[in-house]
Amino acid sequence: MAKKGRVFSGARPTGRQHLGNYLGAIQNYVALQDDYECVYCIVDIHALTTVEDTLDLKQNTYEMALDWLAAGIRPQETIMFIQSHVPEVMELHTLLSMVTPLGKLTDLPTFKEKIRQQPDNVNYGLVGYPVLMTADIVLYKTDVVPVGIDQAPHIEFAREIVRSFNYRYKTNALVEPQMKNTKILKVLGIDGKEKMGKSLNNHIELAATPEETKTRVLQMVTDPARIKRTDPGNPDVCNVFTMHKIFSPQDEVDMINVECRRAGIGCVDCKTRFAANLNKNLEPFRAKRAELDAKPDVVQDILNDGAKRARTIAQKTMTEVREAIQLP
Repeated sequence: MAKKGRVFSGARPTGRQHLGNYLGAIQNYVALQDDYECVYCIVDIHALTTVEDTLDLKQNTYEMALDWLAAGIRPQETIMFIQSHVPEVMELHTLLSMVTPLGKLTDLPTFKEKIRQQPDNVNYGLVGYPVLMTADIVLYKTDVVPVGIDQAPHIEFAREIVRSFNYRYKTNALVEPQMKNTKILKVLGIDGKEKMGKSLNNHIELAATPEETKTRVLQMVTDPARIKRTDPGNPDVCNVFTMHKIFSPQDEVDMINVECRRAGIGCVDCKTRFAANLNKNLEPFRAKRAELDAKPDVVQDILNDGAKRARTIAQKTMTEVREAIQLP
């Protein structure tokens, strides 16, 4: 079947992935492979804008690669690589910066938010982050970028940079990427309040053992209004029930929906059932991950091959870019 075009997406190397990463991004990465030529990048250079201690950077990159592959990324057809292994992206970043007004960069809401988050580390790379992101996208002649609605302004900014470059240098060397609005599921952490994330330690890792997973699930907050076992609950406000609807069989979801409301089952039973269903769903992933982890050279070969294929595209793009600028 003919592909609809080329997709690009990248993610910062945060190590072992959790349920929020999977439901919010990775499952979309896997599904897009059926219809698009996919280019997926672990953006290690981007990570440097917010971290000062890089001791875990290499391991975090490896762990993320393991999880992507175990989840279903198919390296035979999908280009999967590490950002810094394609140095052309840094050259394009520099050239694109020449057509990007500084005022627009500093006015971006994401930049202002980063300043609030890390007031003592407002570095040059942080300001230029959107330009490097644009270079990531257009270097590979990307047709489509899958994003949630909150990320749409980033892609529109990338489109502006492309238009500015093509207009200034009277060229069509760079492709203006289109947005593919993707429904991004916001996954709450075990606290039931904040978005699942490692920084809040409210996450459940995909690669955790069944015992570790059950322990974390049993810590999950359920209906806050349900105090006693005999109190009726409200599944509509229960984060555990939300997860049941994703990972549990429909007949069990229907049963919990009824029995919780009339106190037929308690929260511990509800969580125990969810832990069992989650572990069952993750069995194939964990088996594949263990198989890959036993062959780290194979994982590295996949990343090296991905970088080689990505560079083939990147070098052609940069030839066109240099000719458009008329660099000697």
